[in-house]
Amino acid sequence: MSTEQTTEAGSLSYTLNRTLDAPTAAVWQAWTTPGQYTQWAGAAAGSVEMDVRPGGVWKATMVTPDGGRFPLTGSYLEVTENRRLVVGMDVPGRTEPATMTVELDERDGHRTGIVVRQTCDSVEERDMAEQGSTMLLDSLTAFLAGRPTD
Repeated sequence: MSTEQTTEAGSLSYTLNRTLDAPTAAVWQAWTTPGQYTQWAGAAAGSVEMDVRPGGVWKATMVTPDGGRFPLTGSYLEVTENRRLVVGMDVPGRTEPATMTVELDERDGHRTGIVVRQTCDSVEERDMAEQGSTMLLDSLTAFLAGRPTD
């Protein structure tokens, strides 16, 4: 696995790049299947719903390390199977959803490049979102490492 993180000083955007030791289809399934997503993303069991298609909605209740729970909702803005997800996330007080883009790139049939990008409204929001996305990618990496090899 390799990791690259890009955040320019003063920028409201971040980009995370990783190479995962798993085929693209396995990465896609982990990110778009409620049962798998629950296992690695820190969601409460039974709380994840996903209608993975443009305009489809998703929801999950995330569980923090101290046991706190917070619900998340949103919709899928773009879906290209095994390649690209653009996810809208509902944010209280905002009229437009926050948008996160996840792009997958198959490498040699057994590894996947993943790029996560997001632009936020403030440096503080960017820092929190980047930290959360980094934690998600760490958990995804660990989850994929524990799956049977192809």
